[in-house]
Amino acid sequence: MVKPGEPRVLVAYGSKNGSTAEIAERIGEALSKAGCATSVYPAREVSGDVAAYDAVVLGGALYSGHWHRDARRLARRAGPQLGARPLWLFSSGPLDASAAERDIPPVRGVRRVAERLDARGHITFGGRLDEHAHGRTARMIVRAGKGGDFRDLDQITGWAELIARELLAARNGPGETEGT
Repeated sequence: MVKPGEPRVLVAYGSKNGSTAEIAERIGEALSKAGCATSVYPAREVSGDVAAYDAVVLGGALYSGHWHRDARRLARRAGPQLGARPLWLFSSGPLDASAAERDIPPVRGVRRVAERLDARGHITFGGRLDEHAHGRTARMIVRAGKGGDFRDLDQITGWAELIARELLAARNGPGETEGT
């Protein structure tokens, strides 16, 4: 049950090997802990009607410079509704420490989605690729010793907490915090 003043946030994601799904879950946990009523779903399970939510976080894994198909499809399906509410985007994928060391701009397709839907922000998180990865290319990367887990959980949590603060400030008014 949603408490009065508690923003309802949808966290939707496109994930092939589970890493982006785990990032989305982490974002959802941090948002919930900060005072948001949060639902986390695979993007393919979201009908396109996001009217029940006050804000949306949409993320997708990056493969060969493209955002995951399910994230792209949801952005198209729900475009007008997503553009009418606060929206944040995330990508996951670099298989090195670069995402934790510097801001990585969105790939062209994600940049277009962000501009079209007036997203409030985008971040790229490091990815994870292990021996259970699906797909020939992914298995070749792991066999070549270039797999691993490059997600920075503190970075993910911190980003979600920034979103929660912004949503709660907008809901409660400037200078007020939850419970005042």
